[in-house]
Amino acid sequence: MDGLHRRLPALRLFSGGPRIQLEIGVKLSIQLEREDDGRWIAEVPELPGVLAYGATADEARTRVQALALRVVADRIDHGESTAALVSITFAAA
Repeated sequence: MDGLHRRLPALRLFSGGPRIQLEIGVKLSIQLEREDDGRWIAEVPELPGVLAYGATADEARTRVQALALRVVADRIDHGESTAALVSITFAAA
């Protein structure tokens, strides 16, 4: 498998009232492999079970990125530790 490291774009969220900037950075690696049937499979090793197929490498990469973000968001929502994957910074804006 070819290892690709991608830094997903930071999210900047603003609350109502006094502005507080929240920046979230996620760094994950994506491994791509072409299957015998021609499909591409993309996997995120840091998140076991997070993999996606696509007709092209770009499609598989896009799908696995979306899935990885949903998994990380779900872990944050349920209070699971994501410190090794996610950095969250609050700052007055």
